[in-house]
This record gives sequence, C-alpha cells and structure tokens, in this order.
Amino acid sequence: MSRMRAEVLAVLADSLLERREPGRLRVAIDGPDAAGKTTLADDLAALIGPRRQVIRLGIDRFHHPEAVRRRRGPLSPEGFYLDSFDHEAIVDGVLRPLGPDGDGWYRPAVFDYRSDRAVNVAPQEAAAGAVLLFDGVFLLRPELRDFWDISVYLHADPEVALARARVRDLPVFGSVEAVEERYRCRYLPGQELYRAEADPLRRADVVLDTNDPAAPVIMRWSR
Repeated sequence: MSRMRAEVLAVLADSLLERREPGRLRVAIDGPDAAGKTTLADDLAALIGPRRQVIRLGIDRFHHPEAVRRRRGPLSPEGFYLDSFDHEAIVDGVLRPLGPDGDGWYRPAVFDYRSDRAVNVAPQEAAAGAVLLFDGVFLLRPELRDFWDISVYLHADPEVALARARVRDLPVFGSVEAVEERYRCRYLPGQELYRAEADPLRRADVVLDTNDPAAPVIMRWSR
C-alpha cells in the first residue's frame, strides 16, 4: 500500500472510531462500479477491527431476482438503477436494526445473485458500538440515504472505471467487447441517472477521488 493511501485511510479510520452514535455506526461506502469500494471498505475494516467490532456487508448480497433486474432489458440503464437491489430488505434487515432504536440483530444477506436464489441466513447480533461498513452502488438514493450515519463516496471518471472493468470483469462477461457493451449501455448510464437524482457528490459526508487508487485525494469532507 502506498504511503498516501495509507495516510488517507488512517485519517478516515480514526474519524470513524471517534464517532459515537446511539446503537451502531452505519457507514456507506458508495461510488460507481470499479471505483474501489470493496477494497477501501476492506482496508478500513482491517484498521478499525482491532479496536471495535466491524460488520462488513455489501449490496451484492441484496439483489433482486434476475427476472426483476432484467425486466426492462439486459442492457437497460433504468433497470440497473431502479430494479437491481432490494432496498426494503437493506433497510428492514440491516439499517433499522443497527440504528439508534434497533435491537442489533441484522440479516447479513437475503439473495445469492449467482444462483439466482433467495438465501436463508440466520440473523446475527452486532455489539453496541460496532461499525457497519457497507459498500455498494446507489447507496445515497432516496430510499437509503437517511439511514446512514456517515457516507463516503468514491469518485472515478467513467473511462477510468471502464479501463479497470476490462480487466476485473473479463472473467464474468467473457470478452472485452462484452464488458464494454455492459458498461457503456447499462452501468455508466445507470450511474448518470443516479447522480442526476441523488447528487451523491454533494450529499456524501466524504468524497474521495480514486482515479489513482494508490493516491486517493480528499475532494470534500463535511466534519
């Protein structure tokens, strides 16, 4: 890990550890596809974990069935933004239970998109003072944004994200051409819809430029 990245992560981890919320601290790690959300959340978990319990979840555990996700067409940007995820399950199964009036019992997953089947995972209990690090796309959309205690948005230019996806998503889609089609037709326009409706760059508490993942830049920090 580069020195600059380590410094930014250390500052962010210390800031989260200083927060004391009723219940548990609910942190959104938002941003477009291939912006580095999962890696950043995992790095933060490694820093916070020795001092407070960390709950690592991601939106990929809360997909809708494929029939719902693809009902507007497999390349529909509207379908990507509007139909991909079960936001009610995220709120009722995770964010409310971990909030100030919640009992701490949360559901870590509801759906396996690979097998396209619902999963029955036993609820788990979060200790008082635990930190939820939840990564995924569209986390500051209207259905979710009021439930986070703090939100981090990773900004990556579309062409930068696409360049990473050509490598990262090649095993998933089978060819560079298929990756390009999926991103240019569905994912990137879907992110444009999200930014137009939710304005995550303005609403997020912390905005990091991750065009260079080794040297993230703090674009804005609302303290």
